[in-house]
Order: sequence, then C-alpha cells, then structure tokens
Amino acid sequence: MPRFKFKGALERTALADLWKHTLSQIPTLYGRLDYLASLRDPNSGAYRHHGLSLAFGRDESSNALKQSHERTFSEWLSLPLAGKSADLKSYLDSLDDPQGIVVDHWLRSDHYLARIPDSARPMESELFRRDVEALLQILRNAADPPDPSSGRSS
Repeated sequence: MPRFKFKGALERTALADLWKHTLSQIPTLYGRLDYLASLRDPNSGAYRHHGLSLAFGRDESSNALKQSHERTFSEWLSLPLAGKSADLKSYLDSLDDPQGIVVDHWLRSDHYLARIPDSARPMESELFRRDVEALLQILRNAADPPDPSSGRSS
C-alpha cells in the first residue's frame, strides 16, 4: 500500500524541514540571512527554534540552523555586486519602515554585521561588511542626491 505524506507533514531531517517550511518562503537571500541570524542567541551564539527543536531535538535543529546560516551567507557572498544590490533592495522594500530610515540606522549602528555567522573567515566578514556598506551608501545617495547649487560634486 503506498504511503502518502500529508500536506504540512514534517520532513525527514531538520535541515529539509527548515528549507521546505520556512526558508523557501523567504524571497530574498538577505531576508533568509536576517531570519537565521535572529535565531542565534546573542549571549551564547547557540541557534534556537522552538518548533524545530520539538520536532527534531535541540542538537539537530541547532545544527540545521547553523548550517543554513553558513550556506545562506556563502550564497549571498557569491552573488555578483549587482545581484547583492537587487537582493538587498528587495529585502529593504519588504520592510515596514521607510528604506531611508533603515539605511541611515544600519549605517550608524552597523546592525548588518550581526548577520555574519560566527564561523565566517575574517576575509568573508570584511567582504560582507564592505559590500553592504557600499550598497547602503549607494541607496542613501540615490534617495538624497547632492544639491547642485551647493557646489559639491559627486
């Protein structure tokens, strides 16, 4: 007799379940990166997701979250700069707050640095920092072009 999987049923692994039921629903890589980083405890660095832990256990769910964070970070870094720009802009457009306010806050606070996984190599962290900062500056400048009468040149 064939076995049928009910819609919404759990996958066989925490990693597969996380992808199918959560990460695949987030349209941008940066959005996935943000979500996964938000599940990392700022005090211990441990990844926690209550539902995933209940279904698969603490260790398997934590490992799935950590692996997914590292993979998503690597995928984002692998995008060409134009791809990173489009992805970040799409993510920012999906937020409730106006893009200009978010961009200014991120540039002042370095908020985006918390999206880097702990396992990232220093050169990966630096590339991420520089790319995001450059993209944020471009977005800020596009929203607030220089005043031609001020004598400033671009």
